[in-house]
Amino acid sequence: MADKVARVVATPAALALVAQLQAQHGPQLMFHQSGGCCDNSAANCLLPGEITIGPGDVYLGDIGGCPFYIGRAQYETWKHTQLIIDVIEGTGGTFSLEGSTGKAFHTRSRVLTAGELEELDHWIG
Repeated sequence: MADKVARVVATPAALALVAQLQAQHGPQLMFHQSGGCCDNSAANCLLPGEITIGPGDVYLGDIGGCPFYIGRAQYETWKHTQLIIDVIEGTGGTFSLEGSTGKAFHTRSRVLTAGELEELDHWIG
């Protein structure tokens, strides 16, 4: 059986940074894709309770064992893509836990194929 299509994936570098942050802050971290403004559309890594997840957010999946969310309006714009969470050198947004590491999570994307979109629609049902 083929692997299920994922709406969000992480590079090995991103997974290593997640593991580093989990060792420092505990395993219960979460991600929320920023919609811009201060964080430049970055994937923010947060502690539980630092952001309230509600009906205006969409769960995309897990990376490094951490749930990953995006705002519903932003999801509607990006729903035809797979988010690829990577790491770059430098500092990103001030709200994300990796700010002091000299690295920043960086979101890339790729357009999902027609077959992948059909598969995702089938699972959503």
